[in-house]
Amino acid sequence: MAYPRVLEPGQRSEVWIAGTSSDDPTLVLETSDLLLEAPNWTADGLLLLNGDGVLWTVDPDDPSAGLQRVDLPGLPEANNDHVLDPDGKHVYVSAMDTHVYRSPLAGGVSERVTPEDGLWHFLHGVSPDGTRLAYVELADFGQPGRLAVLGPDGSVRHVETGPAHLDGPEWSPDGAWIYVNTEAYASRPGHAQLARVPDGGGPLERLVESETVDWFPHLSPDGSHATYIAFPAGTEGHPADLDVEVRLVSTADWTTPLRRFPLFGGQGTLNVNSWSPDSRRFAFVAYPVS
Repeated sequence: MAYPRVLEPGQRSEVWIAGTSSDDPTLVLETSDLLLEAPNWTADGLLLLNGDGVLWTVDPDDPSAGLQRVDLPGLPEANNDHVLDPDGKHVYVSAMDTHVYRSPLAGGVSERVTPEDGLWHFLHGVSPDGTRLAYVELADFGQPGRLAVLGPDGSVRHVETGPAHLDGPEWSPDGAWIYVNTEAYASRPGHAQLARVPDGGGPLERLVESETVDWFPHLSPDGSHATYIAFPAGTEGHPADLDVEVRLVSTADWTTPLRRFPLFGGQGTLNVNSWSPDSRRFAFVAYPVS
């Protein structure tokens, strides 16, 4: 896996904010120097992104100061699977040494939290009480991902979802469900769809049936809305540099998008939960080519 990712000639990163209202999205930051990915929205109002293997912050309401690097000495190269700790002071970071680390948002020394089991660990969810992590476990990139939950005592529980590839596990705000994208319903290779599974285990429940390839469901903190990214039919995996669509839905009806945001992107656009703490706005990244 080539990492860190870089922009192609003539390409730029654009960090956008949209919301649940009908207002036009706002361009927060653009750069042709750094491929930025996967915004989180911190409790104190900053956007946190990865780029060039490290983490950066920017103030979405006053971006004039630009990007600020988070000083995390000793942390291996970070990828775009990073999720905020509910304590508001830490972030869990998937790194390119296969492991997940807990890092202070203010900077400092990181702590490895995943076991030395010879597997890749791609984090997507932290339980609302901050005690458990939901991640995708991979032996190699030719095998389907499995849903694993890391407990506070270091134990690992596998949630049975069948043999099909699964990704993006993320808890609902009430902790009752883990939302995922899965190929369990696929009639052709790669046709990921959105579903959820009870936190304690149980059958998958499909959320929407679509012709697009749908990835990374993210619920707002109040549970009323969700975002996800739709890839073109026939897409396998979640690659970069495609015409995709970020969709906003009500969690009461996943079948009818409330807003659609077409853009050139894919990988890095919406890999992690990017909702603001007040559930009114969300961030995503586009990668247009001039």
